[in-house]
Amino acid sequence: MWFKRTIPLLICFVVGTLAFVHEFVPHPLAGTFRQEMTTWFRIIGGFGLFIGAYSLLHMHVTRIRRRQAGWAYSAFVFLGAALMIAFGLYNGGAGPLAPPPGEDTMFQWLYMNVQVPCGATIFSILAFFMASAAFRTFRARNIEAALLLVAAVIVMFGRVPISEALSTVFPKAADLLMEYPNMAAKRGILLGISLGMISQSLRILFGIERSYLGGGD
Repeated sequence: MWFKRTIPLLICFVVGTLAFVHEFVPHPLAGTFRQEMTTWFRIIGGFGLFIGAYSLLHMHVTRIRRRQAGWAYSAFVFLGAALMIAFGLYNGGAGPLAPPPGEDTMFQWLYMNVQVPCGATIFSILAFFMASAAFRTFRARNIEAALLLVAAVIVMFGRVPISEALSTVFPKAADLLMEYPNMAAKRGILLGISLGMISQSLRILFGIERSYLGGGD
């Protein structure tokens, strides 16, 4: 099992150590190493993209084959992907489907008139989920929740134009809340995230965390 466990752990330790150390070494070799690592990251990312596309297609093929609930949407995935790939490969060149000079290709038309509106629709739906989550969160059940509710009302009202027309108190109060309490909490969260990333990186670097190898001890 050494070729499945020991060698990957050694590669992870050596490459991870070099990627960390070269940031502090002012030598031309460090810059060369960084360029080589960037190239390899792109190559590995390309393989990761291929694996992700294969996994997605496999999932939808399995759903269509088993006639699971919503399998028609999976069929639509293949239809949309085939159309975008076909127009992307062919429509930019010569032929009967080539656009007149100065006009968008069919690929661009599908992207701007299908993909962009669908993406805007999905993001607009998030507003309703945020509203429902805010309604549940801002219930003044205790002192902390009441303070959160008051701060949220001040910030939301201070960000709308009508508050500036009525008085400058709410916009200034909103700015103070965003610059001091909110910024302090945000920096604390970022520090916690940074420490968590450092500890997790060290666990992976020294072989304590091995879940990326497929689980097990």
